[in-house]
Amino acid sequence: ERGAHRCLPRPRFIKRKKFDDELVESSLAKSSSRAKGGVEPGRCSGSEPSSSEKKKVSKSVSTPVAPSPVPAPSLAKRMKKSKQPLQVTKDLGRWKPADDLLLINAVLQTNDLTSVHLGVKFSCRFNLREIQERWYALLYDPIISKLACQAMRQLHPEAIAAIQSKVLFSKAEEQLLNKVGSMSQPTLDTFQELLHKHPDVFYPSRTAKALQLHWQLMKQYYLLDDQTVQPLPKGDQVLNFSDAEDMLDDSKLKDVRDDVLEHELTVADRRQKREIRQLEQELHKWQVLVDSITGMNSPDFDSQTLAVLRGRMVRYLMRSREITLGRATKDNQIDVDLALEGPAWKISRKQGVIKLKNNGDFFIANEGRRPIYIDGRPVLGGNKWKLNNNSVVEIASLRFVFLINQDLITLIKTEAAKMAQQ
Repeated sequence: ERGAHRCLPRPRFIKRKKFDDELVESSLAKSSSRAKGGVEPGRCSGSEPSSSEKKKVSKSVSTPVAPSPVPAPSLAKRMKKSKQPLQVTKDLGRWKPADDLLLINAVLQTNDLTSVHLGVKFSCRFNLREIQERWYALLYDPIISKLACQAMRQLHPEAIAAIQSKVLFSKAEEQLLNKVGSMSQPTLDTFQELLHKHPDVFYPSRTAKALQLHWQLMKQYYLLDDQTVQPLPKGDQVLNFSDAEDMLDDSKLKDVRDDVLEHELTVADRRQKREIRQLEQELHKWQVLVDSITGMNSPDFDSQTLAVLRGRMVRYLMRSREITLGRATKDNQIDVDLALEGPAWKISRKQGVIKLKNNGDFFIANEGRRPIYIDGRPVLGGNKWKLNNNSVVEIASLRFVFLINQDLITLIKTEAAKMAQQ
């Protein structure tokens, strides 16, 4: 008895769970039977607007109006659990109550579904076939029409007024607007008079401002009665582009010379050339910056580089027999700007000169106020010292290694020896 008593609450819990599931499945079965075309008037007044929206949507997408046989229970269960929720979530948001109200009003005005498709802007982009199917469903399907009416009644009055203001103009309304002349410059009172004279023709929610805007559009597109559109000339009178070009006189197209403009253009050209030269001079600075950031240095020597003065941040290439070292300013341009390596406020504007002698030896001459240290030995101002391969050059606490392109220097020495023998 204790074992049986212990097992009693569990079956009750399971039965209650099953009862809840049956409730959900029965509601899903009804909605799925409606989606297949079966008519069940029992649950037409759904308490939740989302459920009515889902039923309405599922009907509009699966179009056949003729009822189809209800599937077998096992197949229905499978559909309930797999396909139905996917279909509902997939089409959620299509054909909202505002769209239904807009569709009904537009069709009542124009009596033409094609015009409605071309002229009405719905919340989604419906094609002509979807509009036709929705209209037929609202007309002939009692469940969808009832659910749509219930949803439309729940719309806010301001939303209904906004929808009614978007309704298309009928042909009878446009014929009345056509009678207002294009040159008459009508006011709002003119269109208000039209509304009072023809209340049976105009849509009830029309205002004088709406009529005025539509009349202005008709005037813009030359649709009023007193406006005429000239047809294009036919036959030989049509003037194409090449004929018009031949008729032009080139001598009349030439402009009179403007001296002031030419002077301004010359000055601007000179200024641009000067800026280009400055950019070309600063190019090595940018190359130094790129090398220091990327860490990718090109090979030290090529066929034109005699030697390299390599620092921690910068590599200076010596491609002529004489280069100047120092600190560059706006007034003083030099070959090697040591300020790119580090703080150079102690360095003279022209600190020194490196020369290549005819015998292949490199010498550095100190022309600044502070000494230059070569391999730890000071070279005072006005003196010079020979530079060897891998010599350490220290200028105002900035250190560089001097590397010589031995192959190129050997060639230079050979050529110098041949010249001496001749």
